[in-house]
Amino acid sequence: MPHLTEVSLMSLPLRRFASLLDEEQIHHAEEVAAAAARRLAGRTWWHVNSTAQGGGVAEMLHPLLGYVRGLGINTRWLVISGKPEFFSITKRLHHLLHGMPGDGGPLDDSERETYEAVMTANLDELMAVVKPGDIVQLHDPQTAGLAPALTRHGAIVLWRSHIGADAANEHTDRGWEFLAPYLGENVAATVFSREAYVPDCCQPDQTMIIPPSIDPFSPKNQEMDEATVRAILVHAGLVEGPQGPGEPLFNDTDGSPQRVNRQADIVHHGPSPGWETPLVVQISRWDPLKDPIGVMQGFADLLHRDELDEVELLLAGPNVSGVSDDPEGATTYDKVVEAWRQLPHATRGRVHLVSLPMVDAKENAAIVNALQRHAAVIVQKSLREGFGLTVTEAMWKGRPVVGSNIGGIQDQIENGVHGLLIDDPTDLHAFGEALREVLTDPERAAQLGDAARQRVEDEYLGVTHLLRWAEVLERIDTRGS
Repeated sequence: MPHLTEVSLMSLPLRRFASLLDEEQIHHAEEVAAAAARRLAGRTWWHVNSTAQGGGVAEMLHPLLGYVRGLGINTRWLVISGKPEFFSITKRLHHLLHGMPGDGGPLDDSERETYEAVMTANLDELMAVVKPGDIVQLHDPQTAGLAPALTRHGAIVLWRSHIGADAANEHTDRGWEFLAPYLGENVAATVFSREAYVPDCCQPDQTMIIPPSIDPFSPKNQEMDEATVRAILVHAGLVEGPQGPGEPLFNDTDGSPQRVNRQADIVHHGPSPGWETPLVVQISRWDPLKDPIGVMQGFADLLHRDELDEVELLLAGPNVSGVSDDPEGATTYDKVVEAWRQLPHATRGRVHLVSLPMVDAKENAAIVNALQRHAAVIVQKSLREGFGLTVTEAMWKGRPVVGSNIGGIQDQIENGVHGLLIDDPTDLHAFGEALREVLTDPERAAQLGDAARQRVEDEYLGVTHLLRWAEVLERIDTRGS
């Protein structure tokens, strides 16, 4: 059975951004891209991670690598496989690098042996396709252990970490101690989303900072009119009917029309919200670091203190069987359901737990798009956060966002300008007050949403991301051997 799976990529034209950028910006991007293509002539730019769907990294890679291909650069995307115990170890590392204890399990010789056995199994196939001089971009802890062998093979290896902690502590020290032997001299460069995430084991002169980005034309971020939004949400079961005059349609990456066919699995007490019901929405993996239980408790506290008769909460995440590299998802989801059952009866009727279908990633993205556009306010009350592309997505839709003042969320949002930030994500009273502010003041909510969209257009679209990667390619030795 093969260990590597190749993800199919489309070729996307950079000119798609002409509706958002002026001709001078597009021309500059094309010139930079042409120089990068010449630099990489005869080479392949490989990307290697651990899943093709579920989570921001996979979602970002699909369109981003499509644009790279459209620029004439040979790029390919491979997904490694591993046993459940491997993903338990990498999930442990995920929590540790965020500065949290996670499951408290060990990272001793036994765990390293398991981790390296998965690396070896995947390397046998990887070395057969990667040529000396190729660039191999590894993503996150799941792939870091591939670096030494690939470098010895003659590849130019980059390691991209999409996670980190605002401040080092004993947990981050444990995580980086485990990964350090695979980095350092074994990679040509390391790339992080934020300066604060760079550990001591990564050489400063070989480290670059690149924030993530969204694709405004993807099924998750493309424009949708209100009739389409309503049709999708009614069809998926997230909003009570009738469907109205629209159809549950969206455009695929190539522009072809597609239909939302599947429905979400929903745990709730009573019917789905009506179309006119204001919704507080958080969309994330079922991950304790996203604090879905805290969101429920903060919402319940707000309802106890204020007369917000019509507002309801919708917590949405992927169906837990659809994300291959997250063994913790099912356990976290079960805990959220149990906490929901403990809510007062009246509050429980206003909280909906939604598992979104994952059979078709683009269909899933279209449902998320519609839900974000319909939300009265989108929250991201994470306890730890790498960057927070769900925040970027919400801002792009012009929605008011209430988020934790941590990780990449604080980079995206200036408090009171592009959204509202909570200094302490465990402060449920402050969370409730921020919700109340935007729910009771439509003009204020609209101002925040307008500023948020402009912020994303200026800083977090794919063209900007590609230009930053071109700078990385200029800095590393791409001559190979």
